[in-house]
Amino acid sequence: MEMCHTKYFGEKLIEAVKNGQVSEETINKAALRIVRTLLAFTEADSKEYSKDLIGCKEHINLALEAAEKSMTLLKNDQNVLPFSKEKTKRIAVIGKLGNQENIGDHGSSRVFPEYVVTPLEGIKRIAVNSEVIFNDGQDLLKAKELAKTVDAVIFVVGYNHDDEGEFIENADDTNTSQIIGEGHRFAAGGDRKGSLGLKRDEIKLIKEVGPLNKNSVVVLIGGSMIMIEEWKNDVSAILMAYYPGMEGGTAIAKTLFGDVNPGGKLPFVIPAHESDLPQTDWEATEITYEYYHGYAKLEKEGKSPSLPFGFGLSYTTFSISNARFEVRNNQIIASCEVENTGNREGDEVVQMYIGFSQSKVDRPVKVLRGFERVSLKPGEKKVVSIACPIEKIKWFNPDTNKWELEMMDYEVYIGNSSDSKDLIAGKVSIGSHVNS
Repeated sequence: MEMCHTKYFGEKLIEAVKNGQVSEETINKAALRIVRTLLAFTEADSKEYSKDLIGCKEHINLALEAAEKSMTLLKNDQNVLPFSKEKTKRIAVIGKLGNQENIGDHGSSRVFPEYVVTPLEGIKRIAVNSEVIFNDGQDLLKAKELAKTVDAVIFVVGYNHDDEGEFIENADDTNTSQIIGEGHRFAAGGDRKGSLGLKRDEIKLIKEVGPLNKNSVVVLIGGSMIMIEEWKNDVSAILMAYYPGMEGGTAIAKTLFGDVNPGGKLPFVIPAHESDLPQTDWEATEITYEYYHGYAKLEKEGKSPSLPFGFGLSYTTFSISNARFEVRNNQIIASCEVENTGNREGDEVVQMYIGFSQSKVDRPVKVLRGFERVSLKPGEKKVVSIACPIEKIKWFNPDTNKWELEMMDYEVYIGNSSDSKDLIAGKVSIGSHVNS
């Protein structure tokens, strides 16, 4: 299968079969896999569903739950969050994204919910006894004066489908901002251009307005990593909301005011410098991805990130102790005790990493090989065990065209982020007795 435009397959593939570059057996196997997948889904989804399910209450509740569980708290100086509903009488929501229905891509993954709760709407509904004032942030002087007069400032900044969505032509969207070609065809979406940080006007807004109010928080909207190093010290708290969906404004507000205790973790590393990441030619038509990227690249090169992969704060605290590591039933098993040492119920995501310092081939320092989310009441303690099948630590040998297992000592880590200070380290030995 080739998505979404035929470039290498089609007539070129037919020609490759005719001249002997690709065997008919290879084509038959590929076709069989496609047919087998189609049949499996047809069998699994044989029942018919009523259109009444679209946007039903259960699905809306699930959308809200997914948004709530994904909220990732990146900074919370002086425990400024959660805001008090009683004490926070005047609230400023600053930034044009605060009042936009922003659920991400307008390309092939676009969805059309009956409604979308914006951050501004969500905050107004949660903080019902507070005065909530919206300012789009375009007039810096007015934003500064407003920040000085309120009890809390909530910046909503980041991206929308035009900034980082799928590139589409002939878009029927009034938000599209570019006209291309002689036929006045509209185009929307595409990669971020020039930087992986916020737009310059948003950075200026945060840096100049943020320090004017000690109860200032940035809510980040976006589909992937956003650089924070340039402005992170100008606000007291940072919440990564991603694209939180139709009930996103509700989830954001419930998190800011403590109805939800954030338990999400970063699915990417946030580097201190963009130069720490693979460099990109923004005008290129083809890109070659090297082996190392993300946290694996930073660790391999010994570079410290702004925030590590797997990082995320909570309104409570957790301790991880009594780690154990073993090999059993062709699995590497890491276990530990997790205790909620704070005064609020909350979720912790325990993560297991495997390291390869003894390897004779080029391998990462360590890679994530399992995780488990656990909910704990204040003072509650649970044992968490995470298993990694031996299959998942093999390396691909291009000379033999096979996945191979190295018989050696492997480092095993368990904790709550990829940072070494957040992990308990151990070691296991994989010998010839293990099925390879």
